[in-house]
Amino acid sequence: MHLLSLFDVTAVQIRHILTLAGYMKAHPVSFQHSLKNKSIAMLFEKPSLRTRVSFEVGIQQLGAQPIYLDAQMVEPGQRESVEDIARNLACWTHGIVARVFKHETLHKLKAAGIPVVNALCDIHHPCQTLADLLTIQERYPVDMKVVDILYVGEGNNVCQSLMVGAAALDLKLTVICPEGYGPQKGFLDELNARYPEHRIQLGNDISKVDHADVIYTDTWLSMGDKRDYAETCKIFMPYQVNRALVKRMQATTVMHCLPAHRNDEITDEVMDSTISAVLQQAENRLYVQKAALHHLFEEISQ
Repeated sequence: MHLLSLFDVTAVQIRHILTLAGYMKAHPVSFQHSLKNKSIAMLFEKPSLRTRVSFEVGIQQLGAQPIYLDAQMVEPGQRESVEDIARNLACWTHGIVARVFKHETLHKLKAAGIPVVNALCDIHHPCQTLADLLTIQERYPVDMKVVDILYVGEGNNVCQSLMVGAAALDLKLTVICPEGYGPQKGFLDELNARYPEHRIQLGNDISKVDHADVIYTDTWLSMGDKRDYAETCKIFMPYQVNRALVKRMQATTVMHCLPAHRNDEITDEVMDSTISAVLQQAENRLYVQKAALHHLFEEISQ
């Protein structure tokens, strides 16, 4: 079993991972032998703060050994094929956590025959969404289904994974992106085929949205993006998360997956406010990733 995207898990499994993550958060020493005597390769083509530290700490807390491999050490697809790297890693390790540029690299890593977890790619960021869902669940514990969630900005990997999570759990989500910067058509086709009754609305005009309990945004320029900075800011500035937007939406939570370009997609005033959940999201990465890893190895042992 793999976790390349949230399409790989059912709604029941997502809820199980969230419940397990909440238990792990409340009981820090629980499951400390879950992955005892296992080693997990961490293959990172892209640098990271939250993803690397949260996975490395989480793997250790589950009783396993993390082995960090950056792109310079391994050079996927250059010194040897991704498939050959995967098969070699399978000789020594029990799972692969991969933060890569292209989603297709994750599929090639499946040649290892051991669990592969997507720690970020160009299309999906499932672990981030699991942390986001846990954060929303913690802040609105009565019923997430009545929460109005607004994502504003670029329809990138974070946005797309959030859409899958929302569709799977039947959450109300509005996605507002500048024209031409929304989610990919192929992704939307897959989402609509998998969850035809989802409650997700897409649009370009932020003025047509009049309420949101949760406002979520992400950077306008992802790592490695070659778009012109000044031109990008001109296009996206009307979608900035600032005090005026928060007040108009009557929002009670603001989210950002980090790293943030302060005073571009989100202002200091909002990001550092009492309704900001950004550090809660970051902390929850640890627990959902531990829960996801435990779940994957539990599945293959059955």
